Amino acid sequence: MKIKKVAIANRGEVAVRIIKACEELGLQTVLLHSEADRQSRAFRMADQTICIGPSPTNESYLNIQANIQGAIAAGADAVHPGFGFLSENADFAAECEKSGLTFIGPSADSIRRLGDKISFKKMAMAAGLPLIPGYEGDDQSIERLLSEVEKIGLPVIVKAAAGGGGRGMKLIRQHSEAKELIESAQREALSAFGSEKVFLEKYLEKAKHIEFQIFGDSTGKIVHLFDRECSVQRRHQKIIEEATSPSLTDDLRRKMGEVAVTIASLANYKSAGTVEFLLQDGHFYLLEVNTRLQVEHPVTEEVLGVDLVKMQILTAMNQFVFDAKDIRIPKGHSIECRVYAENPYMNGIPSTGLLGSVHWPEGPRRRFEFGFEKGDTITSFYDPMIAKVIVWDESRPRAIEKMIRVLKDSTVFGVHTNIPYLIAILSHDEFIQGTMTTRFIEKYFSEGLKSNHNEDERKKKSIQAYKDYLKQQNPVANTGTTVNSPWMSFWRGV
Repeated sequence: MKIKKVAIANRGEVAVRIIKACEELGLQTVLLHSEADRQSRAFRMADQTICIGPSPTNESYLNIQANIQGAIAAGADAVHPGFGFLSENADFAAECEKSGLTFIGPSADSIRRLGDKISFKKMAMAAGLPLIPGYEGDDQSIERLLSEVEKIGLPVIVKAAAGGGGRGMKLIRQHSEAKELIESAQREALSAFGSEKVFLEKYLEKAKHIEFQIFGDSTGKIVHLFDRECSVQRRHQKIIEEATSPSLTDDLRRKMGEVAVTIASLANYKSAGTVEFLLQDGHFYLLEVNTRLQVEHPVTEEVLGVDLVKMQILTAMNQFVFDAKDIRIPKGHSIECRVYAENPYMNGIPSTGLLGSVHWPEGPRRRFEFGFEKGDTITSFYDPMIAKVIVWDESRPRAIEKMIRVLKDSTVFGVHTNIPYLIAILSHDEFIQGTMTTRFIEKYFSEGLKSNHNEDERKKKSIQAYKDYLKQQNPVANTGTTVNSPWMSFWRGV
């Protein structure tokens, strides 16, 4: 199965990641992009670009036919969906195959069986695997869902059946708000994934979020590539991830890994995927399967010395096979932080605009995956993630120290960023001890960060110094109040 050119049906840093993997394999790339992403790093890096539609996602990145037609027009042999958008859409995988395009990921059948959360739960239940109490029925009427909320007992979480990433997910703590939250979850699910189907789960108040990286090779052999800790979440969206989890004993790791491989084997899984669990009081429960590459895959790559994207592409070409002699054992510890364009002092309100100078401090075992550079624009159309910062060190405490140092030395002009927020989380005693749960942010950082008076004063002085500099350079032209400079916008500095 020969692949010479790969169409990338995605954007941002994951598109850059895929382009780099293709370059190493000697493959050409074509970026399928929206109008808003003409100014992006991936656009500049790809061998070819095809605009598939306007900025709104449903007219571009979520438009199946636009992506397929774009790939065919570019002469691509295969499509890599990255993560998000159409990456877990079984119809997209099936349409790619119908059109003669190799879908770089699991089969459409595997996506349907595991990606649909209700189908997954039925499969797991039949196999006797541990599940959280809940409701996954076909009756999606509000009356039935409200009745099931009563049976399960509060708190209950509503989730979209056809997707993840925090979209279509609502937490019900009071019966009086149940109807409104269920309807809201259904609307979000329909908008994000094209299906308003939801399911209900008992919400675990003290749980940790643990996931296992699984991979099925060209022969159908499935292994797990160990675990990641993803408990630091805001509004069900991960912020900081680690490999491996500090929460697992050797026995728990073995048992959870076996369950992860079992559920993937039931669906004849090939390529990269992630089996997610909740862990509370020494008991673990299957949560869902993400039938795609994860945002946090770099931490697994760092501790195991693998390249999951290249493994995906080679598997799609029937070339990747696990070597029986190759025993992978995690070494050291890796942490990933997601850097977002948002104001940490205003509870994470997205920050849009033109990026000024951006500096990522290079060094041993420091990795920066970014989709935007100086002169690019962060728009309001998509997730405001600017970059992922990944570090590796020989132990978890040293990895934490390294990440804090790296973030302090990172600079982004032009927009607000969450870097001070990330540093505060990494410095918190509960994070350092590794005891944080999925309620960590809610408990300690529910309103973001409190404004730093010294930082505000420093910024004011910086702006005034820049104004004075401009006046010295051209006293006549610079007497107005409007100065077009990154100093006039918030920039991250500590």
